[in-house]
Amino acid sequence: MSTAAATPARTRQVLADLLPASRVRDAALVLGGAALTGLAAQIAVPVPGSPVPVTGQTFAALLVGTALGAGRGFLSLALYAVAGLAGMPWFAQGTSGVAPSFGYILGMILASTVVGALARRGADRSMLRMAGTMLVGEAIIYAVGVPYLALATGMSAAAAIAAGLTPFLIGDALKAALAMGALPTAWKFADKR
Repeated sequence: MSTAAATPARTRQVLADLLPASRVRDAALVLGGAALTGLAAQIAVPVPGSPVPVTGQTFAALLVGTALGAGRGFLSLALYAVAGLAGMPWFAQGTSGVAPSFGYILGMILASTVVGALARRGADRSMLRMAGTMLVGEAIIYAVGVPYLALATGMSAAAAIAAGLTPFLIGDALKAALAMGALPTAWKFADKR
């Protein structure tokens, strides 16, 4: 089959769909997505004046959702959250349980689902669309995480934005740039095969 004929059939796929389909594949992808997010959370840099560190966690969560699709992305991040609540020390800086930053994890569950749905519609195929997808995902994470931070700590809305959003914008732009290059490149490679 030619590449031109194969490309339209792939428009409803995410990268994980290129692997042979099975329940074992799906279970492995879900477990792998949770583990990747847990590992990325260990890349953590404290932010002075904020209970929320800079981590690789949000990037991993959005990458998992985009690569696995909405359903598997949701399950991966839900597994990550449930295991962390049960005591698995794989939240940021090796923590577990509920913390003031737990709202960001809840936001990651929703964001991975949304970016996975967007990827299934081709949002991961070009740099520009991938940038938009990452921005949507990040906005969802902050829309849940910042209000949760305010409620959990008693901060005002302005203080929660200053501690839980503003310090992370530059890092998020860098994460979006990485995703803009990585996922469209992966599709170009897959389309050549």
